[in-house]
Amino acid sequence: MEEQATPDVQQDAAADIEKNKTMGILAYILFFIPIIAARDSKFAMYHANQGLSLFIVAVASNVVAGFVPFIGGMLGALLSLAFLAFMVMGIISASKGEMKPLPLIGGINLLN
Repeated sequence: MEEQATPDVQQDAAADIEKNKTMGILAYILFFIPIIAARDSKFAMYHANQGLSLFIVAVASNVVAGFVPFIGGMLGALLSLAFLAFMVMGIISASKGEMKPLPLIGGINLLN
């Protein structure tokens, strides 16, 4: 049986989201800003985790693609476009006040 959140908890979560939407958006551009400026916000830290995960996976995959002869450049470009699309998806999610995981990498949890 699921427990229902009390109205106070729901109001606190809604206030956190409203207060930290900008931090959630910034998390996909500069993931460390919410880590520094909004450490107490569950919403901002969720998006900071998503942004950090996206950054790490993007850098690692582009480094690996750089070692692939001939098609590595094209592969790197396609990966960069995919990560740009993921970044836009995250920004849209944060701007709507949602805590929606990114495709493929949304389950990675690096920040507590």
